[in-house]
Amino acid sequence: MRIGVAKEIKAQEYRVALTPAGARELVQRGHDVVVETGAGLGSAFQDADYLATGARIASVDEVWEHADLLLKVKEPIASEYARLREGLVLFTYLHIAADEPLTRALAESGIAAVAYETVETDDRRLPLLAPMSEVAGRLAAQAGAHYLEKPKGGRGLLLGGVAGVAPGKVVVIGGGIVGYNAAVIALGLGAQVTILERSVDRMRHLEEILHGRVNLVMSSTLEIESSIADADVVIGAVLIPGALAPKLLTREMVTGMKDGAVFCDVAIDQGGCAETSRATTHDDPVYVVDEVTHYCVANMPGAVPVTSTKALTNVTLPYVEAIADHGLASAVARDQALARGVNVLDGRITYEAVAEAHNLDYAPLDAVLAAPAA
Repeated sequence: MRIGVAKEIKAQEYRVALTPAGARELVQRGHDVVVETGAGLGSAFQDADYLATGARIASVDEVWEHADLLLKVKEPIASEYARLREGLVLFTYLHIAADEPLTRALAESGIAAVAYETVETDDRRLPLLAPMSEVAGRLAAQAGAHYLEKPKGGRGLLLGGVAGVAPGKVVVIGGGIVGYNAAVIALGLGAQVTILERSVDRMRHLEEILHGRVNLVMSSTLEIESSIADADVVIGAVLIPGALAPKLLTREMVTGMKDGAVFCDVAIDQGGCAETSRATTHDDPVYVVDEVTHYCVANMPGAVPVTSTKALTNVTLPYVEAIADHGLASAVARDQALARGVNVLDGRITYEAVAEAHNLDYAPLDAVLAAPAA
């Protein structure tokens, strides 16, 4: 199979979808790997590094027009919509429940769109989202500490405190992978950390692995309201796979937070979990609403591309190999986790939460695969 690796053109996105090590594995399996010129530079990979593995370097036009399987990190942006085409399998982070124009562009193009973030195992794990969730959670705690500084518009508080001065308070809404990693870094900085979570089983697990160093509280509207009012940093770490994030923080709740407090919304790529959230970029990462600094960068792991790119290839490569070796239809028949990643196929929306988000018709994947070719 001809596998294309596109260069990311979204603002301040430095990751690449495949490392040279991953390219070598695919070449050794007999596949033709074509990498766009300069695609790896942001992650410290030179074109020569890919050439040394047996991959080819080509123009953006050749990569998009001749690939059977196209690997990206982020969703196509508007200038790339014209490149979407029937017969191409796109494998990338999509987050299309929060992006109706892209959803419609994918459906109208006839492309097969497979989303990293909705590949889901039978035990509800999200293996391709997990490493970026780890990175984003850790970055969120760092960003919260940074933007608490007075020159950055914050309260002027050192998150870890010092002898004789109490540490800052961090509230993490959601105890999944993002929330856990945010808590780990906040604890490392010396903060007082509270995690709000709805699963008692998950809280028991967090209690065990964090050795009782955080406050674990059952999440509810009232608890969120009271907890964030006393917080210095709030980290939104909620996720409904493939669907819009729930708006757990109302405008009134945000207004009730301390002046100069920081809110980091890691759920922003799924629309955000606060009514005051809107996506930002690394070159303009924050804005202020009611004296609360909002950090809502939609591609947080892009800030640390060397780490992120390696972590991403580690988990995506087995699925890339499966699609390349067997073709998409056979690969999803063999692996239900990968099948759940298919969001759009043959002009139909095959992921129910996406269809619901945009009030579009939903078609089960099995039905689309079984339909006769037009």
